[in-house]
Amino acid sequence: FCADDDCTFHVLVIHLVRAMTFLCIGAFLFTSSMLMNVTYGLMTGIGTIDRLKKKATNTMSQSDEEPIALKDVFGIAGYHTWLLPIDPVFEDYDRVMGFSTPQRLVREQQFMEQAAENGQGGR
Repeated sequence: FCADDDCTFHVLVIHLVRAMTFLCIGAFLFTSSMLMNVTYGLMTGIGTIDRLKKKATNTMSQSDEEPIALKDVFGIAGYHTWLLPIDPVFEDYDRVMGFSTPQRLVREQQFMEQAAENGQGGR
């Protein structure tokens, strides 16, 4: 392709390679920064906004957050599903999400009422 000493590349190609190199380095720096941010958040249990607020008020030493378990991020399905784009399965969905939907609460209430009726009817 370009094996001899007289071989030179076109000026446009050189500028395109420089631009792509610049873009690739920027993308690499951004991606690695985001990965480190997520890793820090998992290890400390403090989100980015909370961390910035604690730094602004100088209360980082007073934080009592626990590290986030990987099963709360990826679910309990197994390691082989972590890279697949599927919904994770959690042991306690409400605890992981931090809230319950009204439909789920109604279903649980109906389930508890049925269990109470079955328990009382057997006596």
